Amino acid sequence: MKLPSATVAASLVCLIVAPVFAQTTPPAASTGTVPVPATKRVTCLGTTQNLKGQDKRDQLQLCMAQARVDCLKQAIDQKVVGEPRKTFIKTCVGGDATEQQ
Repeated sequence: MKLPSATVAASLVCLIVAPVFAQTTPPAASTGTVPVPATKRVTCLGTTQNLKGQDKRDQLQLCMAQARVDCLKQAIDQKVVGEPRKTFIKTCVGGDATEQQ
């Protein structure tokens, strides 16, 4: 059973995401650029970077599936339907939503 590695992966997500929320960024007008938020895909890739082989593939697949579910819940809460929902989920996850099918 892979429960310990799932716990480690969840802990890594918290370690990566928490500092992002704690940081303050200067206003976009002062730098001339608009900050781009990290996507869920980037977070998943970051949490699996220290893993190798099948463990890495498994954890990345689980993380991306959870990211899609989270984005779907968000779309449902915002009452986004039809084609805009597909676009919303792709944007929310941060990549092509069809690649894991």
